Amino acid sequence: MMSAAQSQSTLESKLEALQCHFSWDLNPTNARLFCLREKLVDIGTEEGNRWLGHIYNLRGYIQYKLGFTEDAQSFFTKAAEAFCNIREADEGPWLVVNYGNLAWLHHLLGDQGKSQDYLSKVDALMQKYPSPPQHQLHAETYAEKAWTLMKFSRDKQLLAVDYFEKAIGMQPEMVEWNSSYVLLLCDLKNSKTGVEDEILEKMRIAKEQDPENLYLAAQYLTQRSKKGERIDKDEVHELGRKILINPVSSYSGMREVLRVYRFCVSVDEAVDLAEKALENHPDERYLMRSVALCYSWKILFSGESRPEQSTIERAIRLHEEVIPLYPESLLKKIDLANIYAKRDQGTAEQMYQELLEMDLEPKDKQMLYHSYARYLFFDRREPHNAIKYNMKAAGIPHQSFFRDKSIQTLEKVRDRRRNCMCGEIEEFLENLPNL
Repeated sequence: MMSAAQSQSTLESKLEALQCHFSWDLNPTNARLFCLREKLVDIGTEEGNRWLGHIYNLRGYIQYKLGFTEDAQSFFTKAAEAFCNIREADEGPWLVVNYGNLAWLHHLLGDQGKSQDYLSKVDALMQKYPSPPQHQLHAETYAEKAWTLMKFSRDKQLLAVDYFEKAIGMQPEMVEWNSSYVLLLCDLKNSKTGVEDEILEKMRIAKEQDPENLYLAAQYLTQRSKKGERIDKDEVHELGRKILINPVSSYSGMREVLRVYRFCVSVDEAVDLAEKALENHPDERYLMRSVALCYSWKILFSGESRPEQSTIERAIRLHEEVIPLYPESLLKKIDLANIYAKRDQGTAEQMYQELLEMDLEPKDKQMLYHSYARYLFFDRREPHNAIKYNMKAAGIPHQSFFRDKSIQTLEKVRDRRRNCMCGEIEEFLENLPNL
């Protein structure tokens, strides 16, 4: 007869073999968990969202990791309901990950009986809906794993590409899988000059197959613009009108179409569209954040040397309202400091000093150091100190957009040979490790 220790060991082995969030080696930091939670809240829970089950599953995992076990169980239950509603069936392979999550949750809460019940449910599903012989997992599992991994680090996003390709190869009719796959490729391969022609063509085909996906439509316009194509303003306006009448969600395409307005129409029209959306839904924090973003563009990046005082005041009020709604957002705090710099440099400097004292992850430190360097150079006219903070950003051994921008800035200073720190910069860059 199996001993209690042997039984526990067998249970744990079965749990480790499951395909679910608890066994996918996600290893997020608390800061990442809070950030992800905020992003998932903004996606919303509108009816018809084909990713709703996946969203609830990930939210359940995040809530457990943050210590909210009751919320975790509630989200896992909602995930099962969402999958069954979307698939219009009481069971199917789409529940494998969900049942795995519940098996793990009950095990971690000490209820081994319920954990074993869900393990049995997973076994029953696997027997009734086996994966094809040439594949280790079922298409539904590959798709959910891919969608989950794309929310995490770059190395996991590269793995997500592979999983999406396997899922789509098995079930090519699932247009939402292909749309997310193409958007992931776009995110990974994006640059100032846009994605490669092959990916742009994939985006065009995906857009035709998924015409209701306005997020994809807006991204497609952005990439066409980056490739040098002249975008018809009427096309942009029409997309903006469609997005305005859609349910509010970060998947609606609002943020993306605002960027198209900024680069292909005007930043003023981007502000007008965002303000109109907020007027229609004044309590939606996602829209409030979108309006704040547009004012940041207008004040900080539009090239206006002296923005109107009313514009600055509106931007400050918005950011001060948005920051408590997104307390983990470092970027909004940086934007507010930079906007204050246009009105009151003393307040801006104080805000930056408070941010510099925070305990941040490497990528957030890079963003802060790079932003502070820009502020020192453009607002305080302190080029030497700006160079020092660009060095701080570049010296952190983590690959990021802000590290690259700081390195590019340092290279420009070095190549111009007009600064007394050129020798120090050259030595610093020579000793900088490639990541």
